[in-house]
Amino acid sequence: MATPSFNENVQQLVNKETFDYITLRNEARDIAKNITIGRTLAFDHWGVNSERAFKEQCKKSSSITYHAHVGMGNWQLTEQALENIQRECKLNNIEVHRSGICLDRRMGLPEAWREKTAAETGPLLANSQWQKIGSNTTIQPHMGDFMIGFPSSTMNTVHALQAGVTTIGNLSQYFSHEVPGWHDHKTTAIETTRAIALLGEFREQGVMLHSYLEDGYGALFFDCTTVAGWAYMEKYIVEDLLKAKLSHCIGGLTSDPIKRAGWVFALDKIHQGECVGSMFYGDTISFTRNFDENRAMISEYMLWDIMAQLKCPTGHAVLPLPVTEAIRSPSWQEIVETQILGNRVEKSARRMLDHVDFSASEAFAEKMQIHGKQVFKNALEGLQSAGVDINNPLQMLYVLKKMGPATFEALFAAGEKDDSEARGHKVIVATDIFAQTIDCYQEYKSQFEKADFLEKVNGKRVLLASTDVHEHAIIVLNWLFANTGAKVTYLGAEADPDKIIEQVKKIDVDAILISTHNGMALEYANQLKQKLAANNILLPVLFGGVLNQKVPDQELPIDVTQDLLALGFHAQKQLSSSLDKLLQ
Repeated sequence: MATPSFNENVQQLVNKETFDYITLRNEARDIAKNITIGRTLAFDHWGVNSERAFKEQCKKSSSITYHAHVGMGNWQLTEQALENIQRECKLNNIEVHRSGICLDRRMGLPEAWREKTAAETGPLLANSQWQKIGSNTTIQPHMGDFMIGFPSSTMNTVHALQAGVTTIGNLSQYFSHEVPGWHDHKTTAIETTRAIALLGEFREQGVMLHSYLEDGYGALFFDCTTVAGWAYMEKYIVEDLLKAKLSHCIGGLTSDPIKRAGWVFALDKIHQGECVGSMFYGDTISFTRNFDENRAMISEYMLWDIMAQLKCPTGHAVLPLPVTEAIRSPSWQEIVETQILGNRVEKSARRMLDHVDFSASEAFAEKMQIHGKQVFKNALEGLQSAGVDINNPLQMLYVLKKMGPATFEALFAAGEKDDSEARGHKVIVATDIFAQTIDCYQEYKSQFEKADFLEKVNGKRVLLASTDVHEHAIIVLNWLFANTGAKVTYLGAEADPDKIIEQVKKIDVDAILISTHNGMALEYANQLKQKLAANNILLPVLFGGVLNQKVPDQELPIDVTQDLLALGFHAQKQLSSSLDKLLQ
């Protein structure tokens, strides 16, 4: 249950703001009157009016649908890649049914902000390009990243609907992602609420709101049952309050095959047998830099994902990830290669289905339903007791974003209370990413316990931040520094250069450690260097993670490790024991 301090904080939030969602709902209705949903080549190919209608057909016929993620340096290159993928797949007698267009994160910003903000991986669509996204191939476009959940939510949703995109997201990104330089959370909540209400106006025409649970709070919860409770929460806000149809996705941070199949069964229970999933994401946390190992791993998870769909059809498209997942964005050739692999695995899955025991996965799903409902009940009761109007979707979205995943889980988790645990509850079923985070901590712990290391870092002041939503690396670092005597300032995910400068000016800092992932390392570093210089701040800065940068007119981001070093920054792709040198 909620604590007195939590109640006071929430009351301050809701008392100083107005949350008029009725006006937003009416605005959505007015906007909807002037929208005609576009018709894509995929709809003509399938003989349907929406992706949902196609998925419903596939559920009945036990057909497996395939998803690919495509996002090159600009729209022209992305368009060409889609054409190449369709041509090569046809030559191999397979089909990619839908494609997530991996947009530049700047798409979440108002148009006037985009050109002055750091470019990231994926195309930045101009208004004139929207109508092309479903007209060059029969691969249905799925718009997930940086659409709904951001300050440009309404505008992006209108463009997508007019282009014939009928599965639009990503709601989970609203809660944990930020777009660079934007800090007006109230406007973001308003735009998100209006956009979801707009989708609600087209629910009967097959339009769905996509939410990738592990691309939001689900990635940062420690317990699977909290993820299930959060899925119930999203469904309540979207379907009960805003009347849109919710399409859940999960899988990217889940490697255990029992859980992967179990989540298919669990989502079917959460959606009361009416699940129409977007896609079941590929296992991103088991990839290595060894491509042969990756192919074997892809075959394993695809086998289970396909069998789960055959056992319990939920409409989720399966996603065979390219072998380069851990290193960089894939080329179109690598996408085709893994689609061929996935289709070959389907043949084995169909032969094996009747000989597989799913009882462990079904037990997992049952546990998710029971404890997930308890988390959801705890949350509604706790929020209401704190003064939140749980029938007001705008207020709910605003408060939940402000709360953050750690507070949500600490207050509302279903596990037994235990003050010795990180969030005050025993974990019922650990998420795979949490288990992997603990393993990473254990791997490097001894390095942070060496006497010479402790002597050098004791009393040093370290600032930890991530440029994007990928936060687990700095979570591990925060744990590792905890017993070293170092003083850590933890900025968390989505920390833009302005936020870092603001903190450095407030407190004494000896070093800045930055994790990055989304193809923006060099541009972010250039901005940070300029701001440090403008404020006469001279500090060692370490960049770690995926050190690449999107480059105009090139399909794939390039490695920028040497460029970062040339700027005077330190750069390491993997954690090493040389951190003490940074703090000397």
